[in-house]
Amino acid sequence: MPFVKTNGIQLSYQRAGRGQPVLLIMGSGAAGHVWTLHQTPALHQAGYETIVFDNRGIAPSDAPPGKYSLDDMVADTRGLIEALGIGPCHVVGTSMGAMVAQELALEAPHLVRSAVLIATRARSDTARRALWTADRALRDSGVALPAKYAAVRQVLEMLSPATLNDDDAIATWLEIFELTGGGADADGQSWVDRTGDRREALGRITVPCHAIGFTDDLVCPPHLVAEVAHAIPDCDFVEIPRCGHLGNLERPDAVNTAIIEFLEKN
Repeated sequence: MPFVKTNGIQLSYQRAGRGQPVLLIMGSGAAGHVWTLHQTPALHQAGYETIVFDNRGIAPSDAPPGKYSLDDMVADTRGLIEALGIGPCHVVGTSMGAMVAQELALEAPHLVRSAVLIATRARSDTARRALWTADRALRDSGVALPAKYAAVRQVLEMLSPATLNDDDAIATWLEIFELTGGGADADGQSWVDRTGDRREALGRITVPCHAIGFTDDLVCPPHLVAEVAHAIPDCDFVEIPRCGHLGNLERPDAVNTAIIEFLEKN
């Protein structure tokens, strides 16, 4: 896998396909290759080039010590686009990756042709702020949850009732989360602050944007995704049912259709 030097670190990345470039930005604690399970094959078939990469903190990209900020992640991504010479490109982000995409569209519109914002938000409401604060308190305590417990918590938080009530499907998901340590964030990424309110700032975005929410998402519920769409001028919004925060994995066909239909218009 090739590397690019950006913002004082090295990021691993992978390019594939041919056509207009689409940069995909992953969320907290997950590797870029997660996109290759469902999204990049669909984008290649639709005639796009894809670029996936591992955010700082995710091997084999560098994992510098300390607490990462959203500004760090945005600067990394901006530097990657500039180093590869792919701007202006389409940008697709999910969760924290979508928040990076929002800030990139705001700060460097000359690098962003359009942005798809999956499971995003512009602020944390009381419940989401409490969850983030509790997670930080747990990390500060130094307590390490058993992998089996962490896996159960992750599936309950990240998946929809449709998946939770499917015995075969949930058995597979539990095994995946347990083997990957319950999906815990990379240490530095866990400090990225998602509790501020960016609604007013998002009103200055000028590039075409499309927000995708998931009906059963507990981390970025659809009402918070809709707030992003409302804040960004002329931003489209679609809500996909029967999936949780990992909707791009639970209902990939619906997500891929929403992404590609938007890209084809922009």
